[in-house]
Amino acid sequence: MSKIDEVRAAMVAAMKAGEKERKESISLLLSALKNKAIDKRSDLTEEEENEVVLKEIKQTKETLELTPADRTEIIEECKNRIAVLEEFAPKMMSEEEIKAVVQEVLASLGIDAPTAKDKGKIMKELMPKVKGIADGKLVNEILGSFMQS
Repeated sequence: MSKIDEVRAAMVAAMKAGEKERKESISLLLSALKNKAIDKRSDLTEEEENEVVLKEIKQTKETLELTPADRTEIIEECKNRIAVLEEFAPKMMSEEEIKAVVQEVLASLGIDAPTAKDKGKIMKELMPKVKGIADGKLVNEILGSFMQS
C-alpha cells in the first residue's frame, strides 16, 4: 500500500472519529504527497514519499522554533502536527546503527584516522547510505567524533 493510500485511510479514520486537528494535519500531508506526485507526473517511490514526510516535519519544526513564546495556540498546533506527521515518517537509525555505517564507510575508503581534510570524501560516500533514514545533523556529529584533530 502506498503512503498516499495509507495517509488517506488515516484521514478517513480521523474524520469518522471527529478528530479535527488530526484530520487537518493528515490532510496537509496528503496534499504535499499528491503535489509531489503531480510535479513528478508519476507515482512516488517509497524514498520520495518519505522525503515529503520528513520535509513536512522539518518545516513544522522550523515554524515552531520561529514562533514567539506568547503564541501558545500556534506552538500547540505545531506540536500536535509533528506528533501526527511522525506516525508516517520512516523509522530513523539509532546512533549505534549510524556509527556502524560510518565505520563501514571508513573501512571501504581505507581511512584509519579521518581528518578534517577527509570529511568531504567520507560524507560523499556516507550520505547516500543514510539519506532519509538518519538525521543529517546527528550523522555529522557522529562523524565528528571519529575525527582526529
